[in-house]
Amino acid sequence: MANIVDENFKRWTRSKNELKARINIYEKVRDIPYAVIPELNDARRYVEIFQYGRGSCTPKHLLLGNMFERLGMLVLYTVHSFRWDEAQISYPPSLKKLAERLPTSYHLACRVEIEGKLVLIDATLDPSLQKLGLPVNLKWDGISDTVLPITSCGDEQIYHPSEACMMQAQYDTKSLIFYDELNKWLEEVRNL
Repeated sequence: MANIVDENFKRWTRSKNELKARINIYEKVRDIPYAVIPELNDARRYVEIFQYGRGSCTPKHLLLGNMFERLGMLVLYTVHSFRWDEAQISYPPSLKKLAERLPTSYHLACRVEIEGKLVLIDATLDPSLQKLGLPVNLKWDGISDTVLPITSCGDEQIYHPSEACMMQAQYDTKSLIFYDELNKWLEEVRNL
């Protein structure tokens, strides 16, 4: 599977200067459809995102971080606590009810050193989810902070890439049911 990362890195950066390569990598990762697939939320398995053709914040940002490191950039991972029932989204009633029962969840993003500044970069939401009114980062200039798709309810935690294996997600039955229903609903929204 590592070869697929090598191949995509070459394809996504070929004949581009550093800024354009950075933006293109960001856009390619962002455009992977968002879906929560628990087994991909693992520092050893995130490259399977290419196999599934979709993924959530964790595999998307582990891939983004890997690609940015290949460009010679300093990458750190940030974790933000949030609540699904506080998300700025109009869930269907059954999904809203499931979200209300969930404990605090955690969102992964990246901080990347660009021009001497640690820039917040979030490639979580694919453009087709903009129709829900979600904060999709459609245009990134390759230099500035992007917007998080969640409202953080705690302090940002920062991890070095060598600590990625310590960021293991835990799922209970309620969470797995919610994510399955969320994925189905988001797929329906994309097909509207």
